[in-house]
Amino acid sequence: MMALIRSILKDAQRRGWVDAIPSIKIKEADGADDYRWLRPEEAKRLQDELADHLRAPYQFALATGWREQNVLRLTWEQVDFERKVAWVKGRQAKAKKAIGAPLNRNAMAILEAQRAKRVKRNPWVFPNGDGAESPPFNRASNTGWYAAQRRARIEPLTWHDLRHTWASWHVMAGTSLRSLMELGGWRSYQSVLRYAHLSPEHLAGDAERIEKVARKLHG
Repeated sequence: MMALIRSILKDAQRRGWVDAIPSIKIKEADGADDYRWLRPEEAKRLQDELADHLRAPYQFALATGWREQNVLRLTWEQVDFERKVAWVKGRQAKAKKAIGAPLNRNAMAILEAQRAKRVKRNPWVFPNGDGAESPPFNRASNTGWYAAQRRARIEPLTWHDLRHTWASWHVMAGTSLRSLMELGGWRSYQSVLRYAHLSPEHLAGDAERIEKVARKLHG
C-alpha cells in the first residue's frame, strides 16, 4: 500500500501538482515483535499428543524452520540424501527465491523414516494416504492440531509458531543472527533481530570494555 502511495506522489510531483513529496512516518504496530515459541518440554508434550500423520511434518518443521506449505509440499526430488540437503523451489518460497537448506540429524532421520514407508511413484514426502496417487495435505493446522494442543495443555499455537520456535532454539544454542538469516531464508537482517534478546551472550565482550574504567570507581 505504501509503495502505491509513494508512486502516486512521485507522479504528482512530476506533473507539477505538488512541489515536494511529503514525509510519511509509519507507526509500528503494537506487539509487532511479539511471537509465540515452544519450550522443549512443551514441544515434547505436543508431539506425544499429535496424530501419526501430523507428527512427522511437525518434527520436520522444528528441525528445519520451514513454513507449513513448504513442509507439506516437499517432494522427493527436492531432497539430496548424499549431500544431506533439501531446497524450497523459488515459486514455493515467500521471497520467490529458491532456498537451500542443510539437513541436521533430526531432519535426516525423519526423511529416512518417510522413505522407508514410501509408496512407489508417490512424489510427496508427507502424503495424505498410503496410495501411489495420494496427494499432500492441504493444511497441518487443522482441527486435530488444535485438539492436540488442548490435550497437551499448550497455549494456542499456530503452525507458523514452529518457525519461531526453531529460530529461538537456534539463537539460544549460539547460532549467529547472520547464519540464522541464511538458514531461514529471510531477506533482511531486520527479520531476525526479534530473536536477538534470547542470546545476549554475544554482547559479553562489548559489555566488558568498560571494566577497567568501572574498576577505578571501586579501587
